[in-house]
Amino acid sequence: MLTEFISKKLKNARYKILKDGSYFGEITGIKGVWASAKNLEDCRRDLQEVLEDWLLLKVRDGEQIPGFAVKFNRRELVKHA
Repeated sequence: MLTEFISKKLKNARYKILKDGSYFGEITGIKGVWASAKNLEDCRRDLQEVLEDWLLLKVRDGEQIPGFAVKFNRRELVKHA
């Protein structure tokens, strides 16, 4: 579920080469999820990490994530002795 969501979003990533030769990447439709690095491979890796962090913060804060549903069974969250 998480891997599929992340993979889908990364396929929509857009990259460009900046004037200094470094790379900039962002995911269209997700404000604040971007990365920059000296090479494309590092930029992709960093962008994935930013997306993962963004996703975890949204889940933690109980915010809605377009295209992703989090469902909890409260009974399963209770710690059994």
